[in-house]
Amino acid sequence: MIKFTKQILLAAATALPLMASPVLAKDLISIIVTDPANPYWFTEGEVAKATAEKLGYEANVSAHKGDTNVESNLVDAAITNGAKALILDPANADGSVGVVKKATAAGIPVFLVNAEINESGIAIAQLVSNNAQGAALGAVAWQEMVGEKANYVEFFGNPADNNAATRSNGYNTVLSQYPDLKKVAEEVANWDRTQGYNKMQSIIQAHDNIEAVISGNDEMALGAIAALKEAGKLDGVIVGGFDGSPDAVDAVKSGELAYTVLQPVAVFSREAVEQADYYIKNGKAKVANEKQLFDCLLITKDNVANYTGPFVLSE
Repeated sequence: MIKFTKQILLAAATALPLMASPVLAKDLISIIVTDPANPYWFTEGEVAKATAEKLGYEANVSAHKGDTNVESNLVDAAITNGAKALILDPANADGSVGVVKKATAAGIPVFLVNAEINESGIAIAQLVSNNAQGAALGAVAWQEMVGEKANYVEFFGNPADNNAATRSNGYNTVLSQYPDLKKVAEEVANWDRTQGYNKMQSIIQAHDNIEAVISGNDEMALGAIAALKEAGKLDGVIVGGFDGSPDAVDAVKSGELAYTVLQPVAVFSREAVEQADYYIKNGKAKVANEKQLFDCLLITKDNVANYTGPFVLSE
């Protein structure tokens, strides 16, 4: 076997004739997520970036953290940098419409992931989890575990994100069929673990008989679990989450979280970049429908061993 030392490689390089043509920079795909501190959005950005690089693009990931002004500045940067496509998890269903229009007007096709905007016809695609299906899946499992009579709490996500209302509506559609399931508190915790913890602490002080918690995402659920645990009140309380994050899966394994609804974020993040690549090369959408739904999966103690990695559940 020939060993390629630094000296051999240097000699070979100096022996080559000078090339007249410059090396061309790779085309750029810009990826904007909400907050990579959350494992769900971290996975979203990393899968999209890895897919873009595998397809031969340069890719960068930035985060708006729910701030539409920051989001607008990041879109401006993508336009300035000559991005060939934009993968965007929008900050606000209404407030992000303008940045999508701005990118589109600049000739940059936009592919939305995870959350929708309240206008069609400006993004090439909107790829999201089937939140209504996932919420119903979770609510049915939750009710079976809780029974027909209980005092419970619901944690609601960021109201500016349509997913929050869709999941809550899905929960209520199922649970309203059981009149002895009493919702004693509903709190907005903005998808955040710390807010879930703080809000749960306040609820515990006001209500001494909480028997169950249903949450719009895992982070809020994990915050509620931490508060219940600290107060010595977690034992026997059924807590359900939504996302399928690694921390939630660990909590399912330990028995602290009853279940989580897994969103296929790795699937639709990869698919969004592949559709962007198709559009860049062909000038038309790969999929006719702008809004594309990806079904969720339920993770419980019975199948948690099939969880093979971030947001992936094997058959």
